[in-house]
Amino acid sequence: MQQIIFFFIRNKNFLLFLLLFTISIFLTVNSHSFHSNKVATSANFFSGGIYSIKENVRDYFNLRTQNNLLVEENNRLRELLSNAGSDMRTADIDSTNVLWNYDFVAARVINNSYSKTKNNLTIDKGSNDSLAIDMGVISSKGVVGIVNSVSANYATVQSVLNTNSQINAKLKNTNDFGTLKWQTGSPYIVTLIDIPRQVQFQLGDTIVTDGKSTIFPEGILIGSIADYKLANNQDYYELSIELFNNMTNIGHVYVIENKAAPEIMELENAVEDVE
Repeated sequence: MQQIIFFFIRNKNFLLFLLLFTISIFLTVNSHSFHSNKVATSANFFSGGIYSIKENVRDYFNLRTQNNLLVEENNRLRELLSNAGSDMRTADIDSTNVLWNYDFVAARVINNSYSKTKNNLTIDKGSNDSLAIDMGVISSKGVVGIVNSVSANYATVQSVLNTNSQINAKLKNTNDFGTLKWQTGSPYIVTLIDIPRQVQFQLGDTIVTDGKSTIFPEGILIGSIADYKLANNQDYYELSIELFNNMTNIGHVYVIENKAAPEIMELENAVEDVE
């Protein structure tokens, strides 16, 4: 204890300088927006680097799981190719298939929250990789979320497990659509609201994206109906949807760029301006 006191006495001038220097930096950053932005950018870069290192270590010890996921994805792709070949033999396929309007960027999840009310993921791709806000994010098993913030090398994604999330979705068998929301609680269950009472469905029916936005193509998997109830007004169902994705263990994702989005948005904005 005496040595600690002597240390402070011997270095009192340096410690006083360090304290005053820290206070001056704090006041400068908080009183000037330019310095604040620089610090925030540096913090994002630093935290992104830390997340990357952590995820590299995690991936090394998780190779078997990732390999199994890749095998499952390859099997699903083979099934899709097989079904597409069958469809082409039995029907006239339009050469301007909607999926041709989309580009996909592979990314790795380096941070993920799922126990809050407003959960987000961080991925290791950013504006340098052509990512932008409002791009859809999926995994090999279905919808993950929507990009809500982008830096040069990283991006954050508003998870489907976020109370602000609203995604257009439909019943695959009937094409009846509603809005997908998360009402907290389980990280495995989301809610599809605004499904009319007269709609016919069964437990286990598949829910997919409906393609009525520029974010997700039509038909991206979401989950299956696990339960249902009538809303308070008794005119609409609220469907409990069990997600195909395990949102507590997301490793690799794909960011979707709709190449037609700028033209569509320009046209719709022009119509709104006229009104």
